Amino acid sequence: MTDRVVLALTGADRIDFLQGLVTNNVTKSDGNLVYAALLTPQGKYLSDFFIRNEPDRILIDVAASHAAALLQRLTMYRLRADVQIAQTGIIVSCGTGPAPDGALCDPRHDALGWRHYGAQDISDQTDWDALRVTHLIPQTGVELHPETYILEAGFERLHGVDFRKGCFVGQEIVARMKHKTTLRKGLVRVTVDGTVQPGDEIASGERVAGTVHTVAGQQAIAYLRYDRASDLRTTGARLVVHPGDIPGNA
Repeated sequence: MTDRVVLALTGADRIDFLQGLVTNNVTKSDGNLVYAALLTPQGKYLSDFFIRNEPDRILIDVAASHAAALLQRLTMYRLRADVQIAQTGIIVSCGTGPAPDGALCDPRHDALGWRHYGAQDISDQTDWDALRVTHLIPQTGVELHPETYILEAGFERLHGVDFRKGCFVGQEIVARMKHKTTLRKGLVRVTVDGTVQPGDEIASGERVAGTVHTVAGQQAIAYLRYDRASDLRTTGARLVVHPGDIPGNA
């Protein structure tokens, strides 16, 4: 995939350094991929990525659009820690067919197949937008943006946050949303009767209810207020929410 960049962290303090910043447990990545995010101190999204812990380095697989900002933010946090951070030339490949040698499972969902790190692109022809909509998987820069709270984006369901790992940047806000509040908004799947485009405003009656994001055929991912999940429409379509996507609904 040409839209991914792999950063490498080396140095004696690399594990403790990253463990204190990101939403998931870095030590779980031995032999596996870990999905995680870096947040602002206010608990909002900065970037999401995959972590691969190798014997002498940690690899971070991040969207190319967010790689420079992530590198800058990690460098800012480094201070006196024995950590070196650099961009590599490793190419990320993804697919849902037979996994090549050395591939690792995507930790977010079984349907998302494998990821491979090497010298050439061996990705298959998976329709990723259709797959993401089917399984409600948010995309960097689309459903995941600077105003995102990761629990509203489904990070717990996607195995992207560990509430038992100890501190990380923005943890207090995430923990409060988990334990002390009820989510009122979030990502849902909708069936579309008509035509919609990403960015279309969704109304419920006369009130604004949310926004359309990724569209695949007659299905889409939308960000929605749960208390306005009925009688949904855009200027060109009527929408029906997948009932299992509203907390408390079966």
